[in-house]
Amino acid sequence: MSVIFPAAAAARLDDRQQRTKRSNGDGPPRRGTPMRLILSAFPLFIIPVGIYCLIAFTTTGDPVPMTHAGVELTANASPLMGILGQKFFSIGMIGGEVEWVLTKGDALLVLSIAVLFMEILKSTSTGTATIMNHALSMIVFIVCLMLFLLNPNFATSVFFILTVMALLDVLAGVVVTIVSARRDFGVGEGFVG
Repeated sequence: MSVIFPAAAAARLDDRQQRTKRSNGDGPPRRGTPMRLILSAFPLFIIPVGIYCLIAFTTTGDPVPMTHAGVELTANASPLMGILGQKFFSIGMIGGEVEWVLTKGDALLVLSIAVLFMEILKSTSTGTATIMNHALSMIVFIVCLMLFLLNPNFATSVFFILTVMALLDVLAGVVVTIVSARRDFGVGEGFVG
């Protein structure tokens, strides 16, 4: 067999030599370090959820009325709506005498979108850390859902959108990992068969 495929025999020999060097401590360091494993298993979506939790758990008060354009939408909105609706920053627009205003809730959602994008990129790998990431992301989603349903400070549209993003993180991560694994198996079967 090695006569027919000399490159395969050479690769197998090189692999054996690398394993021998690694077992003797002479070879290059292993690719995965414990810190890399922890960081790849850590769901990044904890960051925006944690920021919201810090705001929510430090804010107390009674339900507030919520109005839009002078019309009262509800008299019993979450006390956090006042904080989330505050101006984060504003920019004067070129096309007229209007300002674009970004609220604190909107800024948190923009951060969440960026984190969701990074989570989907992380899910393209097919390792044990990725499986752990999906399991921890599922726990983050369950905690978000429970907080949304049970705590008045979490009954806001901003946190509802965060909860939906946590669900999408779990679903998209699992789907992307399955597709990546299927692609890896397809490539492997093409060379073996």
